[in-house]
Order: sequence, then structure tokens, then C-alpha cells
Amino acid sequence: MEILITNDDGWGAQGIMLLTKLMTQLGHVTVVAPDGPRSSYSNCISMGKPMTLEKVDLTDCDAFSIAEKRQIDVYVTNGTPSDCVKLALNVLFNDQPERIDLLVSGINHGSNASINVVYSGTMGACFTGCEHNIKGIGFSIYDNYQPTDLSYFEPYIVELCRHLLDTPWRRGLAYNINAPKGKLKGIKWTRQCAGHWEKEIREQINEQGKKEYWITGVFVNEEPNAEDTDEWAVANGYISVQPCNVDMTDYASL
Repeated sequence: MEILITNDDGWGAQGIMLLTKLMTQLGHVTVVAPDGPRSSYSNCISMGKPMTLEKVDLTDCDAFSIAEKRQIDVYVTNGTPSDCVKLALNVLFNDQPERIDLLVSGINHGSNASINVVYSGTMGACFTGCEHNIKGIGFSIYDNYQPTDLSYFEPYIVELCRHLLDTPWRRGLAYNINAPKGKLKGIKWTRQCAGHWEKEIREQINEQGKKEYWITGVFVNEEPNAEDTDEWAVANGYISVQPCNVDMTDYASL
């Protein structure tokens, strides 16, 4: 099996290092990751500027065993998560998407549930894969800090991939998987929670005396009692598995 891995936290982040190690249990792993954080880049691509693609020497990397290193090729780019998928497909796999059996993105440090899936670079990479009918799974954990304890989530990741690969997979489908921090009760199939952000801009005065604005905000769950949503599942100790589709047509309105 050929697995493509990317993320939006950049190569070397705790989540992608663990994900790379785990995916060697399934086959050969090609990593194409940003050279630094690209959080909230959604499906952004680098139009009008050149991108680089450099192979990483894993010889002195102690994150992987010698046997694991034989199954891993790592490349970094100055591009976005979606760029990573396009570079992998067009440069490394010679525009042959059928050579990629699975695209896995993450493990993201922070929530990609509810409306966050729209902003997510983690899921943006999966949706770019959907364009080429590549099966995509995004993994995220509700903890923005590194290092963090991923030991509760780790045992589920490979088995979730195996299970989802064995289920019917329609064109345009990707899975958005979010886990809470800490001990887990199990897994829930969920839908996207209705929610929005408030108080999103923080104003301050810089050293030159000019106003500048920073993105911040408070997330508002618009249906806190609905027990079938991704937000409810994670808030109550469950891993949320949400099927998404890149087809954004509102069929009910046709």
C-alpha cells in the first residue's frame, strides 16, 4: 500500500511524526509537508509564486527505527497543505493518482470539528485529494499545545484507517476525525455541528503607534444538546468520525 501524508503544522510537529510512524504498519509512506505552520490555510494554493520541494535526510532522525526509515520518504515545501498534495501527485507520482492508496493528514493540534472544517488546512489537503479520487482521512486532537499526550488516541488510528478503507468509498468523500484530549470512551459517527465564531478580532497598537488587528475568537455551539454532532462527541469523550464531501451542492434547494 502507498500512503501519502501531509499536515498543516509543518514537518517535525509531534502529530505528523507519530502519524508517519504509525502508517508504516500499513505500507510505504511518502510525506510531503510544509516547512512550517500553515494552520487555517483551508484549500489555499500558491498561485503566482514558486514552490520548493526538498527531500529530508532521515539518517540522524531518532523518531523512527531503521526498519521504519526504509519505508519512509519525506519531502518539505514552502507551500500550503493543498500544495503538498498537488506536488506529490504531479511531481513524485507523475500525475498518477491511482498510485496513492490513501491520503492521511495530521495529526492536527487543535479542533477541526464544526465550522472549523471549512478553515482547516488539514482537511483542505484531504479535499484536494478528493479532486483526484484519492481516499483521504484527516486526524485532529482537541489540544493546541506541543508536546501533548497522544497515547490515548494512538491505538485507534491505524484501525480506523483499516476500517474506513474496507467501507464503500464514493468519489469526493473524505473523513474528518477529531479526538478529545485524554481518556476515550469510544467512537461515534457524527455530523457537522452548527456553530460560529464570535469576538473574532482583537485590536492593539503596535510599536509604531498604528492599529493592528489579530484573529482570535470564541466558538459558539448553536446546538449544544444535539447528541449526533462532532462537537457533542468530543465534548463527551468520544472520537468523532465525520464523513465529508467535496461536492458543495445544496441538493435540498434544487
